[in-house]
Amino acid sequence: MDLKQLLKEANADNDYGRLLDLVPYARFIGMECERFGDEMVFRLPAKEQNLGNPMLPALHGGVIAGFMEMSAILQLMVLMQTTRVPKIVDFSIDYLRAGYARETYCECKITRQGRRVANVSVSCWQTNRKQPIATARAHFLID
Repeated sequence: MDLKQLLKEANADNDYGRLLDLVPYARFIGMECERFGDEMVFRLPAKEQNLGNPMLPALHGGVIAGFMEMSAILQLMVLMQTTRVPKIVDFSIDYLRAGYARETYCECKITRQGRRVANVSVSCWQTNRKQPIATARAHFLID
């Protein structure tokens, strides 16, 4: 099955698990996605292998960044119905507070979509959406 057909089926079923299964890193960290109308919310379950500091315990910063980057890529692909994975131009993350060993969520907002470059803002939180543990800005090259 090609990627375009898989995207079409995922949107019809509101099930993005098969798309995430295509990405080994997303599978490894346990990433999940749900769509509510035009909004997509990504979930990272609490998993011991995602910890960077077992003493707190807290998530590894690279896991948080990878989760946020993969969320932005998937949202661009779903909303644009593209057959190619967007290429990252740059990714800037601000860690605002510790991400403890609990469920973590993120949402993405596409702020500008030009002919070739898309700008995406990403917010990542745990217990309160208004208190993010990290925010990011990313630019992607799109076809």
